[in-house]
Amino acid sequence: MAQVSINSDLGEWGSSMDSGERARLLQSPCVDTAPKSEGEASPEGLGGGTTSTLGAIFIVVNACLGAGLLNFPAAFSTAGGVAAGVALQMGMLVFIISGLVILAYCSQASNERTYQEVVWAVCGKLTGVLCEVTIAIYTFGTCIAFLIIIGDQQDKIIAVMAKEPEGAGGSPWYTDRKFTISLTAFLFILPLSIPREIGFQKYASFLSVVGTWYVTAIIIIKYIWPDKEMTPGDILTRPASWVAVFNAMPTICFGFQCHVSSVPVFNSMRQPKVKTWGGVVTAAMVIALAVYMGTGICGFLTFGAAVDPDVLLSYPSEDMAVAVARAFIILSVLTSYPILHFCGRAVVEGLWLRYQGMPVEEDVGRERRRRMLQTLVWFLLTLLLALFIPDIGKVISVIGGLAACFIFVFPGLCLIQAKLSEMEEVKPASWWALVSYGVLLVTLGAFIFGQTTANAIFVDLLA
Repeated sequence: MAQVSINSDLGEWGSSMDSGERARLLQSPCVDTAPKSEGEASPEGLGGGTTSTLGAIFIVVNACLGAGLLNFPAAFSTAGGVAAGVALQMGMLVFIISGLVILAYCSQASNERTYQEVVWAVCGKLTGVLCEVTIAIYTFGTCIAFLIIIGDQQDKIIAVMAKEPEGAGGSPWYTDRKFTISLTAFLFILPLSIPREIGFQKYASFLSVVGTWYVTAIIIIKYIWPDKEMTPGDILTRPASWVAVFNAMPTICFGFQCHVSSVPVFNSMRQPKVKTWGGVVTAAMVIALAVYMGTGICGFLTFGAAVDPDVLLSYPSEDMAVAVARAFIILSVLTSYPILHFCGRAVVEGLWLRYQGMPVEEDVGRERRRRMLQTLVWFLLTLLLALFIPDIGKVISVIGGLAACFIFVFPGLCLIQAKLSEMEEVKPASWWALVSYGVLLVTLGAFIFGQTTANAIFVDLLA
């Protein structure tokens, strides 16, 4: 193998490698990894952790599946039907899996254990900072989406409990959407977001998995045995235009984005080899694909073009089986928000400490005050935006564009930089092929992000 020289100048802002807790960001709740000491890394990365191959598959599936599941039926409708939706997912899956493998390869080459550390080490300071800022914005937007999901599901549950249609005039003040979202957020989400550590998330992951599979099962069952009051809209069989197909990409990116948490999972494996990791992520993505396709196809065929961006909102409020699914989603989101907030807060903290040139080992009281301020500002801003942006589809579109950066752009840049750093005088054909593939990944991700941004600016704001 050609020697790889990776840019590892991490001290450009006058801080140590530990500055900003970068070594612990975005670790999976099920991953127990020990930090690598200098010179400890081996070319094959053997003996990295304690996670088995089967355990790694489960963790990646768990990281991939989530609230994005609710938007896949609408994505099939946007893409123009089942055939277009399936073809789009299958085509994107190749790039999604390759991005995960590229990140593992670059993690070994740079001896880094988190996504942003890999990007920082391989691509340099500017791209590393851009990656961390993107992570902060992505987690911020996802927290907004989680609060909107809570409000959507609570509206339906409250309508059943109050025995009146949701949105009916003259409803009591305590059933108002803004009040219920705020009350739930202050009672549950804020207290879970304040602690410095998030060890509780390992117990919440099982709940999220159960809830996701239950939602998928209910959507499939309701398609096979539909209720009489459910009448589907038009069943599209072909996309209206190529633009319509591309508009479904952000939802797929949001659903399959597990790349940020994949690097710690790779390094937690007993034998973190790139070849083994390729099998792990292929198996995990096939499982996730089956879940997303089952939900997307059955949800779309049940409601057709009339499907809601949040598919559970398309079902009657009185359906008890669906009401249980809504409760599962609420519980899952309640535990997922603090995890995403922790990741975003840690990135912001790291950027701030590096900019100030301060080490992590500082006065505990100052850290606590800063953490409280960061948490309150983050929480209040996401809550306010969630109260006044009721359409989950718009939020998913924007953060789906950011997810495309994690899936395509940053892995593509890492691949290009890693291959350009190889110490070879004569470049073989495979070298040029990999560099070209990296360029393709960056171009595809930039296209999805650019299209999403353009839609948000020129369509939604001018509408």
